[in-house]
Amino acid sequence: MRTDIFARLDREPEPPKIEAPRMSRHRIALFGGTLAFYLAIVFAVLITSWLVALDWKVMLFRPYQQWPELHAFLDYYVVLGQRGPTAVMVACWLGWRSWRQHTLRPLLVLGTSLLLLNVTVGAVKLGLGRLGPHYATQIGSAEMFAGGDIFPSGHTANAVVTWGILAYLATTPRARRYLSAVSATVSLGVGLTTVYIGTHWLSDVVLGWAAGLLILLALPWFEPLIARTEAWIFAMRERWRERRGGARPAPVTGAGPQPVLLPQSMATDGLAPGTVSVAAEPVLPAGHPATGARARAHGGHPARPGGMPVAPTGVRRPPPHTERGARGSSSPARPMTGG
Repeated sequence: MRTDIFARLDREPEPPKIEAPRMSRHRIALFGGTLAFYLAIVFAVLITSWLVALDWKVMLFRPYQQWPELHAFLDYYVVLGQRGPTAVMVACWLGWRSWRQHTLRPLLVLGTSLLLLNVTVGAVKLGLGRLGPHYATQIGSAEMFAGGDIFPSGHTANAVVTWGILAYLATTPRARRYLSAVSATVSLGVGLTTVYIGTHWLSDVVLGWAAGLLILLALPWFEPLIARTEAWIFAMRERWRERRGGARPAPVTGAGPQPVLLPQSMATDGLAPGTVSVAAEPVLPAGHPATGARARAHGGHPARPGGMPVAPTGVRRPPPHTERGARGSSSPARPMTGG
């Protein structure tokens, strides 16, 4: 048993017993409050309320001109909200956890959250069609239904979901608190960075925070489906292993003809040793009932007294060797090897 610090990196002997989060009353209340806040933001933008005026004030303030020294750093920091790089980084970590704990739940939870993110946020983006600050056409306008796709902020929602998954899958309360604080800080910074650069309105970022939080709060409703999917994948893997193991051919024993003892009359008929391979068959006494059936199986040719069938008409045998004895000599039978 290893006692060093790297022992925690070894694979666990069996899957740990980790209970999936349940949809408690507290979580349902948070989900309902966040959903109401989400709808309120959408309504405030649709009616061009004070929130739209605040969007224009922040945009005309041009934060990237007020603090230009931050621009180089924030150009790299905003990558923490891009879906491709963040999904790859988090998937690598969760893939290692899946291997170590003999479970597919971390990867399935990540896939489910990203699917919900694409469906919900993408549908609202395309449905509302809001233009970004760089493409605005009229000062004070909400720029809705103009063919845009920035409301809510995808960078912000993706940062909330991708980094929040680490806190959702934490195995201890202490790790969950720390990871929740880290994910909240990262997502908050990513959202404000998009406002600083000028790619999103402030209301886009606020709605992106709400959209990502809704997905994290709704994940316990999908835990039964994730568990069934994991069980189905493992069942398919075992079935594939059994099918692959059953496809191997069984070892063949006793392959090839076996050497038998032939009467001396075969040698006198011109068949040299080593030229005939005969399958081993039991020797039957004369007059046995099976001898007639065996003769009929060979095409109905009459058998000689010596036990060999008469060759069909037109078949020539090689001439007998002169150095061998005459037929019927008392030389012992010699073994013949076939094949």
